[in-house]
Amino acid sequence: MKKKNLIIFGTRPEAIKMAPLVKEFAKYNDVFDTKVCITAQHREMLDQVLEFFEITPDFDMDLMKPNQNLYTLTADIITGLKPILEEFQPDYVYVHGDTTTTMASSIAAFYSGAQVCHVEAGLRTFNKRSPFPEEINRSVTGRISDFHFSPTTTSKTNLMNENINEDAIIVTGNTVIDALHFSSEKVTSDDFKDEEVSFLKGVVDLTKKIILVTGHRRENHGQGFIDICTALRRLAETNEDVQIIYPVHLNPNVQKPVYELLDGIANIQLIAPLSYPAFVWLMNQSYLIITDSGGVQEEAPSLGKPVLVMRNTTERPEAVDAGTVLLVGTDKDKIVQEAQDLLNNKNRYSSMSKLHNPYGDGSACSQIVNYIKEL
Repeated sequence: MKKKNLIIFGTRPEAIKMAPLVKEFAKYNDVFDTKVCITAQHREMLDQVLEFFEITPDFDMDLMKPNQNLYTLTADIITGLKPILEEFQPDYVYVHGDTTTTMASSIAAFYSGAQVCHVEAGLRTFNKRSPFPEEINRSVTGRISDFHFSPTTTSKTNLMNENINEDAIIVTGNTVIDALHFSSEKVTSDDFKDEEVSFLKGVVDLTKKIILVTGHRRENHGQGFIDICTALRRLAETNEDVQIIYPVHLNPNVQKPVYELLDGIANIQLIAPLSYPAFVWLMNQSYLIITDSGGVQEEAPSLGKPVLVMRNTTERPEAVDAGTVLLVGTDKDKIVQEAQDLLNNKNRYSSMSKLHNPYGDGSACSQIVNYIKEL
């Protein structure tokens, strides 16, 4: 009898990292009955990823609402999954990372009696309020999960320090590298057609050094974003050979300082948030990336792009230890200093861009599937 898999995700980052796992399980339909459930904690951005990877969900909970809050979202996910879990009765439920969808789905799966498989398990900052609420989400999921697919030995050690059985922890690398390999090849091919990529080709000045910026973290709202924008303004005004491309997050706490401080500067392009394929294309064209995103910290090193991380803590210390990313927080002087050095110091740039990516070689999904097959 086939084993039943239910793969659950709800946000764009989860979809990107789970899509290659969906594709890998699809190769073994004689062994597994695999279905996809989306909570749609995000909606439009999630749908773009599903279209790009050609995935049609079997269950769409469509939970996104205006002014959504963590209380109602958590409750809606748990109660909304009940009939789906009762109907499908999965043997294994797969959740990813640290979102509210992840935490709530792991609780619901536990209630249903399914075995919980946590992809990207074991990331920790050891500060329950940074990032918020992600640190608690992944910690709760870790307590519930039966199998832990960790991206690195560091994340495995974190779990073992929490008394998780070592036999239940499998170091696979990160599935985002699987997704990136697939996506980068697709978006850079001559026959790939995409409206956003076409738009970017008209905006990006490839005769200049492209600095790609992304930012959205709650802990940076307020003075943090003011300082970030001040730093970007200084970089733009003192480097005519640089073009800063900033897809601006839709959160008003991000939009307000960004447009007030950066709009109208000749070599800064403020654009709408990008679809995943367009963002991968833009990463490929970039010289340097400045971000507070966790996923970008993992992806960019595989493309040979140095990363300055606008956070004071990171649950991805492997990249810091490897030297592929550098923590700069929201310190405007440090952001300018480190970016300027990478723009001017060819030896340092070359060294940082050629370092080994600690997050794997793109075989994470095949390792996960093979492990479950052996069970």
